[in-house]
Amino acid sequence: MEQKEGVIIKQEGAVALVTLYRPSRGNLVDHDAAEALGNFFTAAQTDSSLRAVVITGTGKQYCTGGDLSAKPDVVGGSQATSPMDYRWLTLPFNRIFTSLWELDKPVVSAVNGSVAGIGWMMALLADMVVAAEGTRWTHVFTKRGMIPHGGDTYFMPRLIPFHRLTELALLCEPVTTETLHGWGLINRLVPREQVLPTAMELATRLAAGPTRTLGLTKRLYHRSLDGTNLASMFNEETASQSLNATTQDRVEGIKAFVENRPPNFSGN
Repeated sequence: MEQKEGVIIKQEGAVALVTLYRPSRGNLVDHDAAEALGNFFTAAQTDSSLRAVVITGTGKQYCTGGDLSAKPDVVGGSQATSPMDYRWLTLPFNRIFTSLWELDKPVVSAVNGSVAGIGWMMALLADMVVAAEGTRWTHVFTKRGMIPHGGDTYFMPRLIPFHRLTELALLCEPVTTETLHGWGLINRLVPREQVLPTAMELATRLAAGPTRTLGLTKRLYHRSLDGTNLASMFNEETASQSLNATTQDRVEGIKAFVENRPPNFSGN
């Protein structure tokens, strides 16, 4: 049976592999795929069997943006008849990146090919980024006469140096993975055939870690990006330490240290 285009989600042990599967359209994310991704990331938060996530694309593209052709008001350059028309289109994308950013489980992006539009967030909101050598990244929004959306204007300034970002967004000139690696945005720069194996190896290591501890650590770092002050972060750290002290993995970590052996974390 031929695989239906959209999003494919498979879980291998404690790792979920999320594959954008729309090779005929550069793995564009349409309304249905956006709903599926938002539902998955939301549900993953409370799925105790899941301890890490990998996101990848199909073929020679990772994700080349959102598919606007599903809405007639943005086809062929015609204007939306009401601001609500465009709001309907963007809400599912807002949910993808809100739920992805708030997900406590570790996320690794396996960037196998070209990236454009919202593909930047799909790739860079992960905790670790593995990307193929020579891959082209294009911000693209203003080139299409569009405002960056889906949370781009919130997330990207927190990840990319300001003047680098404004050049990307205003000129829309493509950059390579090598350039982004030099900016510190890529964790592993590897040949294309090694992207997914490398990402899966990282995710497997993360899935064997103290899952709740990793989640609280992510929350603290994300919180610090919102411009909070030092005193507030001390309070946040204390609260997180108190929560973490109640986990089985905290006990196991200390016990393993005392017994001079590798820890065996359960994710609880």
